Amino acid sequence: MAPPTDTAGLNPESPIRATAAPAVAEAVENWRRWLAVERRASAHTIDAYCRDLAGFLAFLTDHLGGPPDLADLGGLRIADFRSWLARRAMDGLTAASRARALSVVRGFYRYLDRHGLAHNPAVAAVRTPRQSRPLPRPLSVAQAKGAVETVGSLTRTPWIAKRDTALIALLYGAGLRIGEALGLNLVDVPGDGEEATLLIAGKGGKQRMVPLLPLVRAAIADYLAARPHPLDPAGPLFIGARGGRLNASVVQRTLRRLRGALGLPPSATPHSLRHSFATHLLAGGADLRAIQELLGHANLSTTQRYTEVDADSLLETYDKAHPRAKA
Repeated sequence: MAPPTDTAGLNPESPIRATAAPAVAEAVENWRRWLAVERRASAHTIDAYCRDLAGFLAFLTDHLGGPPDLADLGGLRIADFRSWLARRAMDGLTAASRARALSVVRGFYRYLDRHGLAHNPAVAAVRTPRQSRPLPRPLSVAQAKGAVETVGSLTRTPWIAKRDTALIALLYGAGLRIGEALGLNLVDVPGDGEEATLLIAGKGGKQRMVPLLPLVRAAIADYLAARPHPLDPAGPLFIGARGGRLNASVVQRTLRRLRGALGLPPSATPHSLRHSFATHLLAGGADLRAIQELLGHANLSTTQRYTEVDADSLLETYDKAHPRAKA
């Protein structure tokens, strides 16, 4: 079945059509359709990929003196790809943005190669820009506990106080992304007598099972009992003041107020509660593979970042507590 035009087709005014020969533009359109149908990438992801690819093709138009065709794409040398990355750096793009753009271009070349449209081994030989990946910045156990216990006091509306408590407890107690939590519907919450787990649809539509702690389950039940709006099973679990699905910006604003109330660092965001979940599990002896499954990470290397956080925490504790460190 053909995907919708807005996620699969290129707009006639798309910059790609102006910076590529017709055969290349058609290949881009088919690649975009493949991302939507086969890879099930979101419209946001596809648009971001196409922006990176459009920038690459625009560079080639200037670099080669005209819109590139498939033969041009196959004939590019390592120096050409390096020139493109250098231009991106001169335009002020970070190493992370350049690395992402290179990954997109490599993915497009793999698509061309699989379909016999162009073959160019040079793109795989280009070194990915080095990027310093910041470590996750979790809250301490006391700070996370304080956030759950205090967030309800920031509003005078009882049911909203219970909603915020349930949401913060869920983010910390299950390690969910804010989008995953706000995307839950009432039907997703297990009822009495059912297994206390949530089925979460993560990035790329990847599903995972997450245990629902008794404390979190009780907080959600307390919120639902106080909620003034009808409990439609197909409707959102977390709602705003007017009854629609709760917006992430409201939660972020609540966290800003919570930082002020508890003196938390600027890094205390909804996502830091997910970091706290993982770091505290690791410190408690949880298996790294199990944490990977709970977080829904595709690669173990992403989860391994938390071992560095825990090591830093151990060193800090050592420096503060060990008599030889004080000496």
